[in-house]
Amino acid sequence: MLWALIGILLGVILGLISHFTIPVELIKYTAVIIIGLLDALFGGIKGELTKEEYDPTIFITGLAFNIILALGITLLGEKLGLDLYLAVTIVFIFRIFSNLAIARRSLLDIFKKRKK
Repeated sequence: MLWALIGILLGVILGLISHFTIPVELIKYTAVIIIGLLDALFGGIKGELTKEEYDPTIFITGLAFNIILALGITLLGEKLGLDLYLAVTIVFIFRIFSNLAIARRSLLDIFKKRKK
């Protein structure tokens, strides 16, 4: 998990110092991918903190499936003239908040156990 966080931090730093611009046509797709990645990251953190069985294969395949499905729904929405990417974004953000709430409770339990 530490290596993943280091990789994300390095990616954010490189993204901030680079002058790469995303074409306007791809902004919806980029947003869906980034939010999907954050969802997977916080889901992995939740799994690590709650001591659920963590399997990297399940993590990677779930990440890929979620992003492919989200991109497909976004593309379908664009072909139909609907903003379906908003629905995808809402679902991912709901999952992020749920994962963060569970992770926060797990962290509080860990700190309470250490105090005793």
